[in-house]
Amino acid sequence: MQCSWKAVLLLALASIAIQYTAIRTFTAKSFQSCPIPNPVNCSLSQDTDAADRLCDESPTFTYNLSRKTHVLILATTRSGSSFVGQLFNQHFDVFYLFEPLYHVQYTLIPKLTQSKSTTDRRVMLGASRDLLRSLYDCDLYFLENYIKPQPINHTTDRLFRRGASKALCSPPVCESLGAIDLHLEEGDCVKKCGTLNLTLATESCKEHGHVAIKTVRVPEVSDLRALVEDPRLNLKVIQLVRDPRGILASRSETFRDTYRLWRIWDGTGRKPYNLDVTQLTTVCEDFWNSVSTGLNRPPWLKGKYMLVRYEDLARNPMKKTEEIYDFLGIPMDGNVERWIQNNTRGDRSSSKHKYGTVRNSAATAEKWRFRLSYEIVAFTQHACQQVLAQLGYKTASSEEELKNLSISLVEERDFLPFS
Repeated sequence: MQCSWKAVLLLALASIAIQYTAIRTFTAKSFQSCPIPNPVNCSLSQDTDAADRLCDESPTFTYNLSRKTHVLILATTRSGSSFVGQLFNQHFDVFYLFEPLYHVQYTLIPKLTQSKSTTDRRVMLGASRDLLRSLYDCDLYFLENYIKPQPINHTTDRLFRRGASKALCSPPVCESLGAIDLHLEEGDCVKKCGTLNLTLATESCKEHGHVAIKTVRVPEVSDLRALVEDPRLNLKVIQLVRDPRGILASRSETFRDTYRLWRIWDGTGRKPYNLDVTQLTTVCEDFWNSVSTGLNRPPWLKGKYMLVRYEDLARNPMKKTEEIYDFLGIPMDGNVERWIQNNTRGDRSSSKHKYGTVRNSAATAEKWRFRLSYEIVAFTQHACQQVLAQLGYKTASSEEELKNLSISLVEERDFLPFS
């Protein structure tokens, strides 16, 4: 049977359309493939927990067409996370966000505190994972679900600590800045830039090669498994830990009302009968569970997890930062190097506020030894003995040993990234 030239033309156009649709589908979606059918792992009749998982243990090929590296700094309050965040914030090709999960917490659980139960603290995890996934995809509009009052025309003045993000305080997000404003303090950024246009922020995010987010609102690395395994992301987790004794000392100084009873004990030598010890033990339990997961090296964390002790970073910030960037596979630029040189040799007066990052980093890491009484230190050592040993923190057996800085309370440990 012969076909007319019109029929041939229509068939050719239809074929081109089908091929175009297939190519668009291929490039628009990330996927995993199971190249060799396996009757054990990839049976078509086998039930699976996740609908989008084609096979369990066979080799997987992940496609992240944006080639972005997505970084999550997993930390707890007063562990040095703001300092670590700046190591990414200063990089010219990293779009950095400071604690965006703050909005999820205070929308869903306004009265959540460190003393709440583990169950309460996990209520927000599902929403947090959804928000993180959207932010890594540069969809900042998703934040509008949690910012109160809700932004109008994608514009808000309520983004938590907006000034801590260099990308949100630079052109094109902030057009009012001049050449002399390149190194603004956090508060000055908010004053000069005015309200935040989330459309401009979204475009800025897309123009950067990588996205980094810091959070103290995810308890353990296992809570991030769904994101780590998401083939649409290239998520790498930097878990930051610190000596719990140092964390307690810093929180008592910073959050004076919340830790009032600890300060009473420190000042009087008498332990209050109603002391909330979960303010300490929760930190140690989260560290223990999370670090145990990371050090056990489960397959889903391979190439995705690095453990960093704040003390190691404080003693040798340049070397440790180079190791972090090497793990991430991102070249470390001169902006980061200059920031480290300018911000790790200061004194206490160099930092203008309690969340400042300008300091003598090595001295700051040891300062807790003079802030806490030996009674509180001994109590902390007993309550957190497992995690102290796990992370290589030595105990002090007397007040003299505690105050003697010539005796290091940090063991030499090399926590190699899981590659």
